[in-house]
Amino acid sequence: MIAKLSGRLDSSGEGWVVIDVGGVGYLVFCASRTLATLPDIGAPVSLQIETVVREDQFNLYGFLDGREREWFRLLRTVQSVGAKMALAILGLLSPDELALAIAARDKASLTRVSGVGPKLAERMLTELKDKAPAGEMPVAALGGAVSAGGGGGSSVADAVSALVNLGYRQSDAFNVVSGIALRLGDEATLENLIQTGLKELSA
Repeated sequence: MIAKLSGRLDSSGEGWVVIDVGGVGYLVFCASRTLATLPDIGAPVSLQIETVVREDQFNLYGFLDGREREWFRLLRTVQSVGAKMALAILGLLSPDELALAIAARDKASLTRVSGVGPKLAERMLTELKDKAPAGEMPVAALGGAVSAGGGGGSSVADAVSALVNLGYRQSDAFNVVSGIALRLGDEATLENLIQTGLKELSA
């Protein structure tokens, strides 16, 4: 199985690239967000690869890093979410945004993806809340603790949004707020999440 490709970007199109590795061109399917970050044709490129083998197909899917690839794998565990749909989701939502949507049970973010209706979005939120990558699973499973704090699952999303608006990176704010919510439990109100988050991010 191919896990990584490093070579020269030979050509690209809507949803795909060809990577030349020692004279052999590999067709790799990518999310639009991934394609937007790739270098110009002819430049060196390296992608993490997920190999999907079916009876009549052998497809390669490329990702900027292992985290994005892991989310691709997780999305495909959900019924009715195939490789094409998983790429569409990752084309619209970064791993941080996807994890945040699951933590906050934000169906609206998921239904922005073409082909994802309310029922599928609900299924994704339910099935993925306990399947997030290492270090993120507690964030996705916050529901009960945050709801007990009186703010509902949206408290985490609102706190992260507030910190991002203050100039902090989304990934940093997301990791700090999720950890605080787990520690505070019943006291995980929006106000406490923001105040404690500011202290930890500015330390």
